[in-house]
Amino acid sequence: MTMAPEAGTFIRPDGKEKVTGAGRYTADLDLTGQLHAKFRYADHPHARIVDIDTSAATTVPGVFAVLTWRDVPDVRYGGYVQDRRLFAKEKVRWEGDVVAAVAARTPEIAAEAAALIDVQYEVLPSLVDFEANGEAAAPLVHENWSQYEADADVGLGGNTMGYSSIVKGDAAAAMEDAEHVVRSRYVADASQGTPIEPRAISAEWHGDRVTVWSSTQVPFAARSGVAHTLQISESQVRIIVPLLGGGFGSKCDFHFEAHIAALAKATGRPVKLVFSRKEEFLAPDHRREGMIIELETGVDDDGRLLARRGRLVLDKGAYCGEGGFFAQMAAMHVCGPYKIETVNIDSYLNYSNSQPSGSVRAPTAPQACWALEQHMDEVANAIGMDPIELRRRNLIEEGDVGPTGQVFEPIGAKQAFETALEMIGYGKELPEDEAIGVACGWWPSFGSASGAYVKLNADGSGTIITGAMESGTGAVMGLPLLAAEALGMKPEDFSILYQDTDAGPWDMGSSGSQTTFNNGRAVIDAAVEVKAKLIDMAADELEAHRDDLYLADGAVRVKGSPESNVTISDLAGSGEPILGKGAGEVPQNPEVDASTCVGRLGLESFLAPQLMTQAARVKLDRETGVVRVLEVAAVHDSGVIVNKIGADGQVYGGVMMGVGQALTEATLFDDEGRQLNADLLHYKLQTASDAPEINIKWIEIETPGAGPHGSKGVGEPPSVPTSGAIGNAIARLVGRHVDRLPMTAERVWETIHGESGN
Repeated sequence: MTMAPEAGTFIRPDGKEKVTGAGRYTADLDLTGQLHAKFRYADHPHARIVDIDTSAATTVPGVFAVLTWRDVPDVRYGGYVQDRRLFAKEKVRWEGDVVAAVAARTPEIAAEAAALIDVQYEVLPSLVDFEANGEAAAPLVHENWSQYEADADVGLGGNTMGYSSIVKGDAAAAMEDAEHVVRSRYVADASQGTPIEPRAISAEWHGDRVTVWSSTQVPFAARSGVAHTLQISESQVRIIVPLLGGGFGSKCDFHFEAHIAALAKATGRPVKLVFSRKEEFLAPDHRREGMIIELETGVDDDGRLLARRGRLVLDKGAYCGEGGFFAQMAAMHVCGPYKIETVNIDSYLNYSNSQPSGSVRAPTAPQACWALEQHMDEVANAIGMDPIELRRRNLIEEGDVGPTGQVFEPIGAKQAFETALEMIGYGKELPEDEAIGVACGWWPSFGSASGAYVKLNADGSGTIITGAMESGTGAVMGLPLLAAEALGMKPEDFSILYQDTDAGPWDMGSSGSQTTFNNGRAVIDAAVEVKAKLIDMAADELEAHRDDLYLADGAVRVKGSPESNVTISDLAGSGEPILGKGAGEVPQNPEVDASTCVGRLGLESFLAPQLMTQAARVKLDRETGVVRVLEVAAVHDSGVIVNKIGADGQVYGGVMMGVGQALTEATLFDDEGRQLNADLLHYKLQTASDAPEINIKWIEIETPGAGPHGSKGVGEPPSVPTSGAIGNAIARLVGRHVDRLPMTAERVWETIHGESGN
């Protein structure tokens, strides 16, 4: 039986091919004459390379090419610090360092040849203690760090890849005068983005141009990376992304596209790489960062936050990648959406011989928020105040001043807080094995350049051409809503051409919750240009002044005489091209005087900050330490919601990701930095059967100078406060906080029995 969609429901343009299985992902693509690629990874997490002998591999029947650092340009790449080569040259610095690449007739032959590559090493001690690595006398992960190209403000020095501070007033003096001082230390393990689709790449050359099909979230960044590392122009590189099977940030940045392009160039044939599930865990330089969080808060008897001091140490892993801003981002999140009179935060992002960390959904924020929100409950307990009342007295609102001097415009932090309490029934009587915890959080919006074209076809339908990237969130799929509104058409009238760097203008990609925020403005601008063209054409047709015309229901109509009209399809069928282009003015972060702070990389203030509160009701089995989340109330201020179905979907998924990070998800390393649980049997994802009841409400406050119609970002914030809310609920049942993330059954049981401690 075919069910008609609910009235007013917009059906996603990519929905049918996904739900029917007809859609094609990168791994589904096969090119005529293609070869298959495999990598030879480092045999040791930390070692000097003495020699690489590929002779045995090259003689294997069916092998077409074996590449090492000798076969590609000798250039480094990276975001804030350029500290990595395509192939390891002098040293390997983690188990996933690529030493060589093989192209062969089959994946099996390529794997056999890769195993035959003889690499001679001088094994070095693994530097996996990222906290100890920050000490002045610690051995170096990168001995030649001073020779690297680096952003002047990142704070590179020794094993500290990045350093950032927030200083507001004299926190030391305020702490001495405080009636109460509370100190906490929390430790968060690393974790993974774990997209269900392992990454895949195919590359094929046509003359001096290469086309790369890649499961990336950021096609334009991938294009730049290929061009830089192969020393060709960006006009010689085309990146196409077929359907993407999730990313959650782990497929951001440039990764392996240039390796496969180089193999295709060397062989003169298309080359395809498809990761195994184990490789998807081990090889990408992109997992969520481990973190040590030490917090100290001075407070008076009335709950006024007089001072906050903090020391954060984050695990960057072996290389910078795109995550060089993590120290500053984490520092902002341990301040949180609270009024604090004085602040002194030091945040260190340190190298180690483990998998590099990168932007996984709301980087640094879930861990920092988990620690801060449990610390806030500890502060409340120390002064004998309900944690709810402590937050109520200190949450920011319009006119308040943030930790770096930002004066806040109208925001919904307090409304979200009170609404979440009401939704969860805070204060109601519960069974003795259940409790409710609450956590608040914030996250910035990111202004970025973006562009789009809107054109009308001869039958009056439209096509949106955009550089934006759809990773499953529905953000790109929602762009027709904006174009249709501007043009008086239906969203179903539009198709979308996207995820091709040769088609759409530059875009930041599916990262930073920015697609609707930035590309939405571009689509509206392009549609407004089309609208102006239609009105000019209709003015001649209807012999009316253009100011008396408007668009509605697929036609240009005369105000006051809507029956006098000309359809858009008639105008579009005239043969005259109707095309609009748009970019939109990029919103700028609020100006602040952060001259007392170090490591300023653009996050000193939060553009159009998103505020959220989540409340979680959990059930504890005291005999085993197993925690089950029964209910979550999620209330968010993300400005005006443009596409509610899509926005709600982001909250459902974000909460579930937060539940996983809270209770089960951790990447475990041995003493040398090798992953111990690189598979879905031992890396414990949440499933549908684990999902609690999730109730959602939006606090819609129009935000001037932000996204379309006063919108903000949506995708990342839903995972930020979840762990903190669950942690506070557990603490109410156990009597003390679990100080390690994830709060596994073992750790909860140890806390119950007084055996925890980090």
